[in-house]
Amino acid sequence: MSQTPSHERLALLQLNLVSGIGPRLQTLLLNRFDTAEGVFAASGPELLSVEGVGPKLSAAITAGRNFEEAHAEWERCSDAGLTLFFRDDDNYPASLKEIHDAPPVLYCRGKLEECDQLAIGMVGSRQCTVYGRAIAEKLAAGLCRAGITVISGLARGIDAAAHQGALRAGGRTLAVCATGLGNIYPPEHDTLAGEIAQQGALLSESPVLRGPNRGLFPQRNRIISGLSLGVVIVEAGRKSGALHTARHAMEQGREVFAVPGRIDTPSSMGCLDLIRDGVTLVRGVDDILDALGPLINPVRTGPEKVVHAPRELNLNEQETEVLNLIDTVPTPIDHVLAGTPVDSSRVLSTLTVLEMKRLISRVPGGCVVRTGR
Repeated sequence: MSQTPSHERLALLQLNLVSGIGPRLQTLLLNRFDTAEGVFAASGPELLSVEGVGPKLSAAITAGRNFEEAHAEWERCSDAGLTLFFRDDDNYPASLKEIHDAPPVLYCRGKLEECDQLAIGMVGSRQCTVYGRAIAEKLAAGLCRAGITVISGLARGIDAAAHQGALRAGGRTLAVCATGLGNIYPPEHDTLAGEIAQQGALLSESPVLRGPNRGLFPQRNRIISGLSLGVVIVEAGRKSGALHTARHAMEQGREVFAVPGRIDTPSSMGCLDLIRDGVTLVRGVDDILDALGPLINPVRTGPEKVVHAPRELNLNEQETEVLNLIDTVPTPIDHVLAGTPVDSSRVLSTLTVLEMKRLISRVPGGCVVRTGR
């Protein structure tokens, strides 16, 4: 982190520290005054003209004009080795930037990588069953082995199982925390949080020292879905907070998946309702990868591997080798045959498999083109 933050960054931090201003109100204020500095420069009557701002909030904003709390917060982040991502930064997560009410400030402990753009959220009940926990661990491990980052909320139950499955598989996992990163909740997950930071990252929009508050948990769910290509609900009753994440995912245009459970068990009712209403039923990792559409921007997952569609991660070594010889513009089949030592008959059969998987199309002139549709 820079030791000399700009005035705008300090203003964004200060705005995030004002008690009573949540994501929606931050967005309204920034839209009204263009910048965080503009918010603090506004007069009382101007602030009161913004929906949701009353005299108490107006006074709190005015009282923060010296940015004293923001300077202290910046130092806390530096001392704790945290990274701050601001919404207008190039390194702010691109998928999160697209959503409504994206956090103006995102705190990070650990490291975000380009491959984290290939991410699936996984959430469910805190009071999960043995079945739910086992499925969450298995799915998370399988997704990680395929090259997918698993995102969850560090909560008890399914969330913890998803993180643990990813860690045991040696994959990457991101935990979106409701509380500040200096106040891990639940406290018994402090060790788990440390492991996640080593093998992925902890993220939060909350100031460093903010403790648990009931309203913070549904609020952070939009970040889990916003960072993900899709969200898997492993186990959820009809009143489960996990269903808030499913709703956010739908509103954000993300895929929603649900794991079926027993039809006579209350803990399965939320998932069964989702499946009845048309979300994709999940039996395994292949169901998730096959349902995801092409990426808006290809993601580099290795020195020589670029993924255009998540289902490419399901391919075997030969299929991947052949696919990587095909461009998004027409590529002569002769060029593909010449680019690999594999026998021509096997290459041609592999092209047929890739076409059946809708990863390539044949075009006139003896060419194929990578589609990822």
